[in-house]
This record gives sequence, C-alpha cells and structure tokens, in this order.
Amino acid sequence: MKLQLGKVNRLTVLRRAEQGLYLGGGPEDILLPNRYVPDGTEIDDEIDVFVYLDQEERLVATTETPLAQVGDFAWLTVSWVNQYGAFLNWGLMKDLFVPFREQKKRMEMGNSYLVYVLLDPETYRIMASAKVERYLSDDYPLYHGGDAVDALVWQKTDLGFKVIVDNRFSGLLFDDEIFRPLHSGDRLTAYVKQVRPDGKIDLSLQKKGQKAVHDFSDTLLQHLQRHGGHTALGDKSPAEEIYALFGVSKKVFKKAVGDLYKRRLIELRPDGLWLVSEE
Repeated sequence: MKLQLGKVNRLTVLRRAEQGLYLGGGPEDILLPNRYVPDGTEIDDEIDVFVYLDQEERLVATTETPLAQVGDFAWLTVSWVNQYGAFLNWGLMKDLFVPFREQKKRMEMGNSYLVYVLLDPETYRIMASAKVERYLSDDYPLYHGGDAVDALVWQKTDLGFKVIVDNRFSGLLFDDEIFRPLHSGDRLTAYVKQVRPDGKIDLSLQKKGQKAVHDFSDTLLQHLQRHGGHTALGDKSPAEEIYALFGVSKKVFKKAVGDLYKRRLIELRPDGLWLVSEE
C-alpha cells in the first residue's frame, strides 16, 4: 500500500535503534521515536501510526492522534505567528503551518479558525488553508430527506449556521431548527431536510416525521420508568428546558406526549407527566 503523508498508515516494524523503531512501508524507513513506541511492540509487528515531517523535513511517525489529517476540515487554534504565517495546534509536537496566502485575514494567536488540511503541491509539506470554500466538493450531494450526517459548525449567518457536511459539502442549519446553543467548531449529528437543485443542503438537528415522534415516545416512556414514573415537564414547559433534558424540540415533545396519552400510558397533571398505574 502506498504511504500516505499526513494520514494514519499501517506500517511494519523493521528494526530497533537507539532512538526508536524503524518502520517500513514507504520510499524510506520511517522512525517511530521511543516516546511513541507502545509497550510490547516487537519486530515484524504491524502498527498504526500518523506519518508527517519533522523539523528537518524528514518523514517521522507518531502514535499520537492529530486533531485533523490531510483531507479534513477542522476548527483549530493558533499557537504562534511569525513573518511567514500562523501555526496551529493540531495535537502534535510540530504545529500546522498556514502561510499568509492561505489566510482570509491575518490570523491572531489564541484565536480559532476553520481550516482545510492539505499537502502543498509545490513543497509537498503538510499545511492548512482558511480558504475552505475552494476545497468543498463540486459533486451533487446524493442525500435523501431524513439522512443522518456529520456536521461541523462553520459560522453564523443571518439565516442560521453554515456547517461542513460529512467533510465534503456546505450545509445550513436554520435558526428555527436550532434549540440549543451552537458555536463554531461544534461537531454534531444533523438530519437532511432537503437537497436543493443547486446542491445546497438544508439541515435540521432532529429527525422529522412520525418516526421521530415514535422514537422519542419510547425515549420519554423509558425516562419516566427510570425516574419514578414522573417528569415535571409538560406541554407548557419552555422549549429550552425540554431540549436541555431530552434534546428534542417542543413540537416533537408535545407529539410524543399526545402519542403516549392516546395509548393510555401517561396522565397529564398540573405538576407534569405521570405514568399510568398498572393497578
């Protein structure tokens, strides 16, 4: 298998040296320094390591897991800045470089930014770019309504929050679909409402339709069974309190309450919801 710089590779332990283990699988043997060698590792073992370049631009391996690999979008914090650009903390000893030409505005130490991790086509070094729009896929998103996707919160807009969908596409969470605080850099599961003809993806933080109500009806019933048959929340409770406890909108909560009430499983009282006694 071809060695992938800036990604996790499975390599074979070739030999032991004073400074660590040398691994094979690329155009040259790659050092795994002693500090990263797992206990009990032997010659000919296969090991998963992240491969990048050290301060002298030599291939080196680590068993540490970076916050992002080549091909990933990530929300990272600036550790320091010099006359060439900014350096981001991505979880490794060597920081991730963002040259000034790849910054939308001058990055400042301590601030966090959405970036795309890539190999510089000129130097073959791992770097990052804040000009993330150019790295989004041009393919038409083949999603259906209700599909669950991974969403990385990008930035606030007048309509809601822009997000990166499944590390490939741009999507939008509308304000009226958000029932909890969101911040840039948050990762969450979202659900596709629709894919527009222009390829833009509209998202929701919760499932839609009867299946969502049925799923939450079961969740609410289990909650009551585990908490003495009672919850103080009811259909008059604030949407924020409902979301804080159950992670659903007030609309879904009320439909589930109606579902359980019709099935004669709960009673609606002034102090909240109660399980119906089996006596």
